[in-house]
Amino acid sequence: MKILNTLTGKKDEFIPLHEGEVNMYVCGPTVYNYIHIGNTRPLCVFDTLRRYFEYIGYKVNFVQNFTDIDDKLINRANEEGTTVPALAEKYIAEYKKDAEGLNVREATVHPRATENIDNIIALIKTLEEKGYAYSVNGDVYFRTKKFKEYGKLSHQPLQELEAGARINISEQKEDPMDFALWKAAKKGEPFWQSPWGEGRPGWHIECSAMAKSILGETIDLHCGGQDLIFPHHENEIAQSECANGTCFARYWMHNGYINIDNRKMSKSLGNFFTAREIGEQFGYEPIRYIMVSSHYRSPVNYSTEIIEQAKGALDRLYNCRENLAHAKEHANGEVDSAAIEKLSTYEKVFRDAMDDDFNTADALAAIFDLVREINSNIIGKEASKEYVTAASELFEKLVDVLGLLYERKSESVDEEIEALIAERQEARKNRDFRRADAIRDSLKEQGIILEDTPQGVKWHKTR
Repeated sequence: MKILNTLTGKKDEFIPLHEGEVNMYVCGPTVYNYIHIGNTRPLCVFDTLRRYFEYIGYKVNFVQNFTDIDDKLINRANEEGTTVPALAEKYIAEYKKDAEGLNVREATVHPRATENIDNIIALIKTLEEKGYAYSVNGDVYFRTKKFKEYGKLSHQPLQELEAGARINISEQKEDPMDFALWKAAKKGEPFWQSPWGEGRPGWHIECSAMAKSILGETIDLHCGGQDLIFPHHENEIAQSECANGTCFARYWMHNGYINIDNRKMSKSLGNFFTAREIGEQFGYEPIRYIMVSSHYRSPVNYSTEIIEQAKGALDRLYNCRENLAHAKEHANGEVDSAAIEKLSTYEKVFRDAMDDDFNTADALAAIFDLVREINSNIIGKEASKEYVTAASELFEKLVDVLGLLYERKSESVDEEIEALIAERQEARKNRDFRRADAIRDSLKEQGIILEDTPQGVKWHKTR
């Protein structure tokens, strides 16, 4: 498998440090509000990457943090008249509801910044002892210019980063580009005891400490949104490599931005949507479909029209599942070994796409090609049980890698409706087409569509 490694700027073959095992760290949410539609992209993308690693046989240690102490949490807690811990608990629970709706698997570990204060302090002390950090009036800063490789992730020299950065000017910093590792406590803010007095950690140091404590000094893969490359991930590299004296993460992957109706998402533009709002209106699965239907590095556009297209595409996939279930009930054809063998060609195309910089767009196209192949062999034909079983197993395996087809459960109808379907079949047999049509129309009004096939009647509920 090759991935576009942000660190090297080229496609690198992915070879984990430990055979058969992948250690990956994904930056999680700052839990002060509901996640918005932009947050759903790294959630879905890197959950799919994890699924693919597992599909090809790796054991995956998947770490995704919660930032539960931050200026945003402090401000929001004050607005809501609650405490920072209570606010964090509330929005971690809400995050989990949205993640479940998006079919995102639980992380192996969900570390919280507030549970790693000792690890954070230890890392800062190491940086201070090595001369990379200095304290001023209870604050501790990182000496950015002392790390000669600063800028290697964003591929910009420090001078250019400095010119383009929104720098928080402080007279007590040695240099404007230095960033906070520890912040002295302000009145009314949560704080912890430290060698530098009462205070709390800076944002960047949290991930460095949590990644090290769980996955070790060098991890295989670090992932996040494109917006995190600078300064967050650049600062993580600087802190970790200066403290540990070794490579922090060997591979870096970053997903692209999301636009709303071809415009940048912004509260001021009135086009800011939470995942909860969209999920309640359209269902969560179309959101996930949109996120995996484009290459992870490409920008994604969200609109009502696009989500409706996603629902239509999902219908085609669900219809294939229903066609397979129907074919399985009536399968009694002769075994076609060539048709069964041909199925493997679609899995190869799928894997080739995923191995080429995790191209989920082309992998999804391979699934739709598989759907056409399956339908051509089972609709209106006598397929063998062996073919239907092999086709169904492959179809389910591939859609599961992308995390799709999870919202609609297997369909069932009540006894009264089953009796009507049976009565219609009997009416057709007796050539009482008026009665048969009346039953069909009545079921249609109840949201049940009947389809007559050579293998018998098929039905599905309208969405």
